[in-house]
Amino acid sequence: MTVHRVAVLALDGVTPLDLAIPAQIFSSRPETPYEMTLCAPTARVATSAGFALVADGGLEQVRAADTVVVPGFEPLLPLPDAVLDVLAEARGRGRRVVSICTGAFALAAAGVLDGLHATTHWKHIDEFERGFPAVTVDRDVLYVDEGDVLTSAGVCCGIDLCLHIVRRDLGAEAANRIARALVAAPHRDGGQAQYVPAPVAVAGEASLSGTRGWALHRLGEPLTLRVLSRHAGLSQRTFMRRFTEETGTTPLQWLLNARIGRAREMLETTERSVDQVARDCGLGTAANLRLHFRRTLDTTPTAYRRTFTRSTPHGPAGSPAAPCATAG
Repeated sequence: MTVHRVAVLALDGVTPLDLAIPAQIFSSRPETPYEMTLCAPTARVATSAGFALVADGGLEQVRAADTVVVPGFEPLLPLPDAVLDVLAEARGRGRRVVSICTGAFALAAAGVLDGLHATTHWKHIDEFERGFPAVTVDRDVLYVDEGDVLTSAGVCCGIDLCLHIVRRDLGAEAANRIARALVAAPHRDGGQAQYVPAPVAVAGEASLSGTRGWALHRLGEPLTLRVLSRHAGLSQRTFMRRFTEETGTTPLQWLLNARIGRAREMLETTERSVDQVARDCGLGTAANLRLHFRRTLDTTPTAYRRTFTRSTPHGPAGSPAAPCATAG
């Protein structure tokens, strides 16, 4: 298995949770090609939580990496020229450059995001947009995928982004396996607007997670808004409103995304025909499955299966292209 070197670049004031996400997801495992190194401009780096950490690597290890991840940091102070240079150099050499949360400020300051779409934490998004007019800001997304440049929204959206990268590199099965180990959702719908402070829900309202879990075990069955709302014990109108508030997307769009995710995993892990996969995941026909794969992944089910059932690991260049994403 060809090693894929990941450098997590901790800047002064790094947010510990932002740092822990890529360090955990890209840690060395027998079944993945990743080799992760914690890097920093200096050997000792202060965190935003009041303690310091010691990095194993410096900027030379960043230069040698295949993927560079910049976690969020506070306060958002000007960065040393050496840091900006190494990020610009990575972009110039076609390396994959990734930011989590306010790490996007470092990428933008280095010119990596010029002419691209990007996102960052909702609390800082106005400041980001004012400071970097050459960047097109996507406000209500969990992450943005621009090919070899990817940015996530606030903090835990880094989990969504890193799992998306694993999915691109190694397929849905590998990403789902890591998500299960983290006890994290392998795929979240909606954008970060659902996490912006909003009026508190009416007292006594319960989460619809039970209905979503119930539906995930029945994706091959006809699941209409009426069926889902009946399971939740709500009127269709109330169910639609509550579902959108919780997930940031509609029930039918959520179902479509879940069915596409199930189809991806079946294509990777089974020998079922495209027709069988379409029926089993609830998309009905092979033609419908092909339509949604083309719209969502810019590929076909057959090409996807061929890509993710090879015996060698897949880097960014060999993965199906992904549009700017609101979820994995």
